[in-house]
Amino acid sequence: MKSKYDTKGFPWHLPPTRPERDLSQAMERLYNKYPTPRPEDNPLFTSFKYTEVKGFDYGKRDGKISRRDPSKIICENGRYYIWYTKRDTISPPRGAELCTDKIPSMDWDLSEIWYATSEDGFTWQEQGVAVPRPKKPALGWRAVCTPDILVWKEKYYLYYQAFEEASGTKGDNCPVTVSYADSPEGPWTPCGHIVVDNGPEGDWDQYSVHGPYPMVVNNQIYVYYKAALGVRPDYLVGNGLAIADDPLGPYTKHPLNPILNSGHETTVFRFGKGIAAFAIRNGIEANTIQYSEDGVNFDIAAVTSLMPVGAGPYIPDIFTSEGEGQGFTWGLSHFCDHKAVNNKFSFLGRFDCDLQNKIPRSKVANNTDVIHDPSVFFAQGLSDELRQQRSQEAQCIALKSRNS
Repeated sequence: MKSKYDTKGFPWHLPPTRPERDLSQAMERLYNKYPTPRPEDNPLFTSFKYTEVKGFDYGKRDGKISRRDPSKIICENGRYYIWYTKRDTISPPRGAELCTDKIPSMDWDLSEIWYATSEDGFTWQEQGVAVPRPKKPALGWRAVCTPDILVWKEKYYLYYQAFEEASGTKGDNCPVTVSYADSPEGPWTPCGHIVVDNGPEGDWDQYSVHGPYPMVVNNQIYVYYKAALGVRPDYLVGNGLAIADDPLGPYTKHPLNPILNSGHETTVFRFGKGIAAFAIRNGIEANTIQYSEDGVNFDIAAVTSLMPVGAGPYIPDIFTSEGEGQGFTWGLSHFCDHKAVNNKFSFLGRFDCDLQNKIPRSKVANNTDVIHDPSVFFAQGLSDELRQQRSQEAQCIALKSRNS
């Protein structure tokens, strides 16, 4: 029986452009859905390398001091600046039921926004608090956290989450507010009002507007943010977008929100003529880098692994709409030992990558087959309960086999 398909074999050397022949759906997608068929040639593919940084003190590493959710990095007057969530409490997090005005519920509860500087990106000097927790009942009295930076018309704006209740008591409810300054050193003045609020009851972002990430697109301010659809642990995290002409608002949420169906944090950057975004940790399209011409409608551009959690990259052209986006090569992210239930805390580290909008690619980007130490795999072990269950299932099957 004659095949309905072209029977000419596919070339041994992968063609850089689509060959004139019938293709399977997977091979068709290779040429139509990605910038290039080979990941090494794709400017939006990268591997990630990690380095411990110096300069941050975590005390006895007993969970009382935590640093997480680093902002984008900016370079001013020969120094790099970064802002982050810092918690320095009398106790590690104890959950919503055991928290008090001094004992945190979660890693980011009872936190403030601090900043640090560096001359090389590897060694940092903590400079102090940028935005402290205000006194009750001011916005953010319970915690101010997850900051990010905007530079707009020679002024500096810190966007951050402002909690008015302990995280976990009713969920993770909080809106976004802003403080502003004439210098990255501060002093920072709170605007005193919500700039990106929770959605109305029943909407996807009714309970959380987290991880505000401002940038400049088409001479407007785009603030990307995340929200959780559903209740933990059966929930999905999506990303949304709010747009304004002024840093203090008013902001209008995009009618197509959520614009990303996956991604636990917000990391977005100008790239070429469009916008690229990380989708990490959570969702059906986790571990992808996506691209959009308009900053709203994203497609998967690359699949990778070991993506940075809560990434704060150094992106030189993030606050301009001029020219093509040039991407970035490094930043800071946070790490946490989630097995340390009774003394959990987060710490900052550096990641390097090659997301520059240029060819040839660097050696950082060429590693498509990332080899992990066996301990990485065995760290994802079964719980004792699941291990016992699987063992009993296997024994039951074996017993039936002997008796058949």
